[in-house]
Amino acid sequence: MTVDLVIFDIGNVLIEWNPERHYDAVIGQKRREAMFAEVDLHGMNELVDRGEDFRATIYDWAEKYPHWRDEIRMWHDNWIKLARPAIDHSVRLLRALRAHGVPVQALTNFGIGSFAVAEAHYPFLKEFDLRHISGEMRLIKPDPQIYAAVEARCGFPASNILFADDRAENIAAAEARGWQGHLFGGPQGWADRLVAEGLLSPAEAV
Repeated sequence: MTVDLVIFDIGNVLIEWNPERHYDAVIGQKRREAMFAEVDLHGMNELVDRGEDFRATIYDWAEKYPHWRDEIRMWHDNWIKLARPAIDHSVRLLRALRAHGVPVQALTNFGIGSFAVAEAHYPFLKEFDLRHISGEMRLIKPDPQIYAAVEARCGFPASNILFADDRAENIAAAEARGWQGHLFGGPQGWADRLVAEGLLSPAEAV
């Protein structure tokens, strides 16, 4: 099947996203496990991804758990340390596709404020032809509506889109709309898929 548009997820496809790892380094694994068991930090982050204010959401959440206040605020204050490093091979694939003339877009669950921080730190996030950011759209994957909104904006039929994401439920939702999906398990597998689709040569996909 023809691929006319490649869409990248960002977290754990282009940038590692592992808050637990950062907290383990800062407060220790035992305390981190206790905090994450008590506080739904990923649920908090989902509110940001849905378009709620980055700082206000996290600081308000911190006030609900005063004994974890400083640690929860780190989610905002040290956010870039939660989202690192860049996955360099994936970044090279993004740039190789664009150099080859392949349209490349992004579809990501990301807050408006947190994306602004990420974009300042990772300039390659400005290199997409079009970016579909959940916080701006006020929809998150795997809601079918976000894929429909992308189809309306992207200029390509669903069947001609190849989408890479690290979460199986997001790929399943895309494929249910007729997209071609790639469950991202690492950059080499993604490189191999792009070569198999004829979008890059083996030398370009290194």
